[in-house]
Amino acid sequence: MRAADIGALRSVSRPTMHPDGTRVVVSVTRPDLEADATVGQLFNVPLDGSGSRRVTRGFRDTSPQFSPDGLALAFLRSLPGSPPQLYIVAAGGGEPIQLTDQKLGVSDIRWSPDSKYVAYCARVAEKGRYGSVDGLAASAEPARRITGVRYKANGLGYTNDRRSHVFSVVRPPLHSEPLYPHAPGVTGAVDPVALVPSSTQLTDGDFDHSAPRFIGDKVAFISARHDTRGGDLLAQLWLLDGVGTAQPLVAPVLSIEDFEVSAAGEVYFIAQDMGESGVDFVARNGAVYRLVAGQAERLTDPETMDATGTQLSLVGERVFVGNRARGRVQLVEVLGVDDVRTLTSGDIEVEGQAASANHLTVCYASPQTSGDVALVSGSELTSLTDFSAALRATAILTPTEQSITGRDGYPIHGWVLTPPGEGPHPTLLMIHGGPYSSYSVRVLDEAQVCADAGYAVVYCNPRGSASYGQAHGRSIQGSMGLLDHNDVLDFLDGALARNPALDSERLGILGGSYGGYLTAWTIAHDNRFGAAIVERGYLDPSAFVGSSDIGWFFPQGYNGYSVELLAAQSPQGVAHQVSTPTLVIHSEDDLRCPLSQAETYYASLKLGGVDAEMLIFPGEDHELSRSGRPRHRVERFDAILEWFERHL
Repeated sequence: MRAADIGALRSVSRPTMHPDGTRVVVSVTRPDLEADATVGQLFNVPLDGSGSRRVTRGFRDTSPQFSPDGLALAFLRSLPGSPPQLYIVAAGGGEPIQLTDQKLGVSDIRWSPDSKYVAYCARVAEKGRYGSVDGLAASAEPARRITGVRYKANGLGYTNDRRSHVFSVVRPPLHSEPLYPHAPGVTGAVDPVALVPSSTQLTDGDFDHSAPRFIGDKVAFISARHDTRGGDLLAQLWLLDGVGTAQPLVAPVLSIEDFEVSAAGEVYFIAQDMGESGVDFVARNGAVYRLVAGQAERLTDPETMDATGTQLSLVGERVFVGNRARGRVQLVEVLGVDDVRTLTSGDIEVEGQAASANHLTVCYASPQTSGDVALVSGSELTSLTDFSAALRATAILTPTEQSITGRDGYPIHGWVLTPPGEGPHPTLLMIHGGPYSSYSVRVLDEAQVCADAGYAVVYCNPRGSASYGQAHGRSIQGSMGLLDHNDVLDFLDGALARNPALDSERLGILGGSYGGYLTAWTIAHDNRFGAAIVERGYLDPSAFVGSSDIGWFFPQGYNGYSVELLAAQSPQGVAHQVSTPTLVIHSEDDLRCPLSQAETYYASLKLGGVDAEMLIFPGEDHELSRSGRPRHRVERFDAILEWFERHL
């Protein structure tokens, strides 16, 4: 796979199953270099294996959801340069009908049980901001008064002046005569705005809301409305009563990330226990809970299972969710308290599921696909689509999975991707972000592009990573750069010793975010690498506080609260020890690891005489490598390969 092949990376959404259980619909999106944007449409996937078919032709159509009566399909459509809006189309096909015209876009759509309404979330700008007043430029808006520490988010910007609220809109007749704009001068001319149905705003206040769900004819949602919300990471379930007042469904003791309501009205949710402080977030696995008489009953053990970031589905009495383990995500069924049955196996990452009384489907990724749909039968997957045929045509390689014993006897799990030919090949040590994240079995475009250029790529999940239990993840608290640093180097040494095709004399190292942290830390303590790339790095914990969107809690949780601890674990503090040629890559609009982290680090290297360069991408944020403009993503790959070619 080459950099220009990123258009073959198809991402598949969570499937929505038609109530008759015969088919699912998914959105399939991909980077498009000509459009310089992510594009995609909805596809119909029959469960009889007869093949998928594109059913919409929008610029970017996502988040499909069948109505409970099976007559309509709701989805989000983005036009070029515009935020997503809510549309519906007859389940059998036809011209979509636009239901919203929210200036800042729409998210989190959900049908009511009777199929008469669609609830959704939309950000509401304060008057005078974000184009709400014609001709008022952003630079002319009034000053923002900040009173707390939570007021911005990477990929969005300021949040306290455009809160996310819950709305509902009535489903219009699908086959009625449309409204038409009248000709100029006609009495009673139709206002173009009237061509879109009016929505009802259900929530207000200085709170963000997400995940609206109907419980009967009432709407529930997730929000942090409690008094201490400015200083903790908790979020609760709330229910709107008949007069528009929100009532809590559960006490504010958990961080709830997703929930679903059964046909019988039972509420299940995924949540993390943030401890007594409300900010004990490090390596806290998500567990499945059931709401019982206003109390949260935990059904899965976070020590042995991790549902974080996975999707919850309910069908009758059955509860389905994903479990992250050893670089894989398997679909499980929750049968009762600490009673879980695993439904899938093998080298897959289940990314979403949909079920009926008779069928269970998943969308998944694997070493041979970035996204496809399959039918689950027993523990086997029967693929229903082949969206990654173009990806396989780029000659993607399959990595070798390895477990290597570290210097202290601890097992380190990871992969080695070796290019064709005898070698020895120059070898890159690649480090993931997080740190409570992980490399996995799915196609890793970062490694594939480097391997296509002739590099062997070594990557692992050191202590601090996710999918190996909470103790594994929490082991680096207060001592980042010790166990994790040892683990990545020990895995590299083990891989070099096992595989003579890897060249131990030509070594490079690279990583982004926390991976940028550990790369910068490593080259300050080890001179074996001929070149390094530090990308979107967490480089100065002290300066992170107050500048990053997560700076008010992240350094404290991982590095500690004292000035001495922050300084002792700072790559910036040891930048003067670096002699390795280093390319610093960063995005101008990164609010997770602000640009100043890179600029200060880069200046230190240059002033210290290091062969260093910095590449800054305009208009991009922390997610450049995953969801940035396609042309920027290719330019980034080209820069990475050029740097290592120059030095290795």
